[in-house]
Amino acid sequence: MTGKVYLVGSGPGGVGLLTLRAREVIDRADVILYDQLPGAEILATLPSHAELIDCGKYGGAHTLEQHEIEDLMIARAKQGRTVVRLKGGDPFLFGRGGEELEALRKHRIPVEVVPGVTSAIAVPECVGIPVTHRKYASSVTIITGHEDPAKPESALDWETFARQKGTLVILMGVKNLPAIAAALVERGKDPATPVAVIERGIRKDQRVTVGTLATIVDRAREAGVAPPAVIIVGDVVNLYDENAVPEQGSL
Repeated sequence: MTGKVYLVGSGPGGVGLLTLRAREVIDRADVILYDQLPGAEILATLPSHAELIDCGKYGGAHTLEQHEIEDLMIARAKQGRTVVRLKGGDPFLFGRGGEELEALRKHRIPVEVVPGVTSAIAVPECVGIPVTHRKYASSVTIITGHEDPAKPESALDWETFARQKGTLVILMGVKNLPAIAAALVERGKDPATPVAVIERGIRKDQRVTVGTLATIVDRAREAGVAPPAVIIVGDVVNLYDENAVPEQGSL
């Protein structure tokens, strides 16, 4: 009998933002293939009875290549086991969950997607930055920062992004922050546009660096900004107040 695979989003970090459905399928799993992005707090709660397989990326090196991860899920499911593919945030937002869904369908493996809270919205809001606001932004665009916008073959339309009046949220963009800021300004975005970079969002060592498109690269360099981080570009950043960050996790 073929088992089943669950593509599970663990949220932006911490068990408090893990959904009830995610908790349920994790606790019942026979096999869990996990990334490092769910964070130590969630990974510490993985059941001891399950086979735990580290699929994370560390210092640019992949523990397992994508095709190896997909092959493992398929092989374990064909053994009749319940498999959880555990990812940070939401599995379908820059998490390659769509590719995994295709691979599983190709092999007729039963699959369920368990949505997760995405850091693209949760991390900004937990420091008091709403990605949309009636006065400042009626739209939000979520962009991968993993591509170099200076490359002619980039799939990202930075000219369109520069013209947009709403909020830009960029994930996985710390390494390419200089190129991203330059691409937006070169294509007409006001250099005075506010920018916030939120490192390790929603965790105890969370840190926020603010500036503008003209200054954020230098400020991030001076602060030693490092991944994981969420970058927010737009007027909503002006609502950030380091002395009035909303409390998290208190009753």
